[in-house]
Amino acid sequence: MDLLNTLVDKGLRREPLSRAEALAVLGTSDDELLDVVAAAGKVRRHWYGRRVKLNYLVNLKSGLCPEDCSYCSQRLGSTAGILKYSWLKPDEASKAAAAGLAGGAKRVCLVASGRGPSDRDVDRVSDTIKTIKDQNEGVEVCACLGLLSDGQAERLREAGADAYNHNLNTSEATYGGITTTHTYADRVDTVQKAHAAGLSACSGLIAGMGESDEDLVDVVFALRELDPDSVPVNFLIPFEGTPLAKEWNLTPQRCLRILAMVRFVCPDSEVRIAGGREVHLRTMQPLALHLANSIFLGDYLTSEGQAGRADLEMIADAGFEVEGADQVTLPEHRATVAADGGCGSRENAGCGSHEGGGCGSHESSGAGCGSHAGGGVCGSAAGTPAVESSAGEVRTDLVAVRRRGAGTDLAPNA
Repeated sequence: MDLLNTLVDKGLRREPLSRAEALAVLGTSDDELLDVVAAAGKVRRHWYGRRVKLNYLVNLKSGLCPEDCSYCSQRLGSTAGILKYSWLKPDEASKAAAAGLAGGAKRVCLVASGRGPSDRDVDRVSDTIKTIKDQNEGVEVCACLGLLSDGQAERLREAGADAYNHNLNTSEATYGGITTTHTYADRVDTVQKAHAAGLSACSGLIAGMGESDEDLVDVVFALRELDPDSVPVNFLIPFEGTPLAKEWNLTPQRCLRILAMVRFVCPDSEVRIAGGREVHLRTMQPLALHLANSIFLGDYLTSEGQAGRADLEMIADAGFEVEGADQVTLPEHRATVAADGGCGSRENAGCGSHEGGGCGSHESSGAGCGSHAGGGVCGSAAGTPAVESSAGEVRTDLVAVRRRGAGTDLAPNA
């Protein structure tokens, strides 16, 4: 396809795609899918080789969130039977983080439900960051605490945080239909605060909330303008007890097209497959490694993921290798900018192009309330047929509430 040849050439040169080109990727047929994956895979390998970065989530504070994000199992009014607990102590969080690091993760993402942290919460998380770094040499730490107030990003960086995760989740046009207790502009502001403080910004999306192809392109282009280092791509986990529990509309093929589109728009960014990969990609997960260069290891915030050992076997069997702690994730031109004061610090910040906006590469999150990978993701448009298994049944059995790891006495999945 001439289109794919053009997109590969642009990806290798970091030239921005047009909206029409991005929409065309989402509009390709199932017969063209392997060609799309192969083309986007060339771009992924050019910038990241065959390395897969492993990240590990630690849910510092679960449930009881005052925000009303429709996709989230921790939201106000949720009746999902998730774990609910207050702040983990620094040593407890460090013990949980160590399990993920022993499994091969090089980055730990510390997540807490809520609208955003108080100054006391920042102190608490700062102590946790210091404890984890003291006890685990060389670990990267990303914080995901919700909306930030002035000065809080700077304090987290002083405490040793390397990155901050806060997702846009969906397009500005559809955001008000998903959440009413904060705005799209609030989310943008927090990503900008992380940039300004010199943190590596991580911001991504949730696919499957009823959005159109145009909405998906809108949010990915908005991310390109914000220029996060990492772009997590979440797929809805339809938790019972949330407004989007009945939304089952994503297919493995649709998920692969979305990941390919993100890779083409954000060619040199760390693209992470986040919450919902096991639920919606299922046996097609290995193909997704040709598009994304980063995944979460083991369980998510409130849901269980694939067994950590199975993750490692999948990576090896697909011909990829786990990125080592001594390896720099980002391409040199991005890593240098991040080290010099945040990935958005250069003029016309844009990682995906020569002069304009580009996209990013480090983690995922939201207003705290489970918006990171797996706290509950979202579904689809009303009237869209539910995705069914080959047996003709919706795979609700693939959504399992986390009952181990942080906040429990059971060993974590890592």
